[in-house]
Amino acid sequence: MAEPVEEELGALAAIFCGPGEWEVLSRSEADSAVLRILTEAKGPAGDAAVPLELVFHLPAGYPSCAPGVSVGSERLTRAQRAAVREQLLERARSLPAEPMVHQLVLWAQQHLGRILAQAGPDAGPGPRPSAASTTGDEGLWMALLRLDHMRARARYVKAVRQWASDLGLTGRLMFLGRAILLLLQGRRDDIKEYLVLQKTCRVDVDASGKKCREKMLSVLFESQMQPEHARFPVFEVREYAGADELRGEFEAAGLQALFAEVVLGLLK
Repeated sequence: MAEPVEEELGALAAIFCGPGEWEVLSRSEADSAVLRILTEAKGPAGDAAVPLELVFHLPAGYPSCAPGVSVGSERLTRAQRAAVREQLLERARSLPAEPMVHQLVLWAQQHLGRILAQAGPDAGPGPRPSAASTTGDEGLWMALLRLDHMRARARYVKAVRQWASDLGLTGRLMFLGRAILLLLQGRRDDIKEYLVLQKTCRVDVDASGKKCREKMLSVLFESQMQPEHARFPVFEVREYAGADELRGEFEAAGLQALFAEVVLGLLK
């Protein structure tokens, strides 16, 4: 991890030192860090302080490139959270290429009331373009994930559907026996944000029935989509009667090699 990032993490740990205010969720060679900060910000005039959960995804090139941001709060609607997130991302892109997480947190604390007043209770940015119409320098990306289990299946599936919709991702949530696979297509940044949501939100329950995060998620494959790969027009949840039926889904999408090299071994 780059020295400026290490120094920033140390400074943030000292600043947000209250119980539960700060947590590094993950570190890896591909990504500098994913971290979560719990704070409060002033709402519109006369309103009580609004609790905010800000998750920052620091990519490998950070701080030369801006971080990804996710916004959570039980006091805000989905549209309001989306508006805050878009404003934070715009602010991040405008800052110099130097450690900026603390600046972004302060900015959110100072400007939340204005953002909410402009967005209104139900307004917010329009839906993201679908993966089928998304273009960019990197083009479309694809990721295949494996989920260990779903105890609260109905709620879990609802959350996965909602995240995919919010982020403009298409693909399949696939069930075959005990195997649970998630194939996502879309912009690379949106897939990365999906992973942040998957790892940080309490979407399932543990053996005692308490809400818990997905701790057993594994990324089986991630790559830029190739010309031979078909794009899924929508996101769907499907159950398969057997391996041959699941193989047919992958073959129809031009992903027969992915099925043979990665998926088939999981089904034995």
